Amino acid sequence: MKHLVGKKISKKVDFMGDKVEIKKLNVKEVLEIQESIKNIDEDNQVKTLNSIIRIAVVGADQLSDDEIAEFPLEELTTLSAEIVKYSGMAQQEGN
Repeated sequence: MKHLVGKKISKKVDFMGDKVEIKKLNVKEVLEIQESIKNIDEDNQVKTLNSIIRIAVVGADQLSDDEIAEFPLEELTTLSAEIVKYSGMAQQEGN
């Protein structure tokens, strides 16, 4: 099992009529995100969204806040929800 430590798992998802690759977040990254959303207000919502996108979308770590702000909010929110679900942070339906 030790040989699997640090292994990255990813998949391609739809984003704005194209495909982007998202990484499955590890426990440390999930805990960081959970900590950042504990006392969230409106100003921090966008910062948290940006953080999730940067951590999980391959290549998004090179985007500035201004560049991320050029995307439609609904598209970013949908992408973030897919990341949360893929990483096991979303509660399963029916549970």
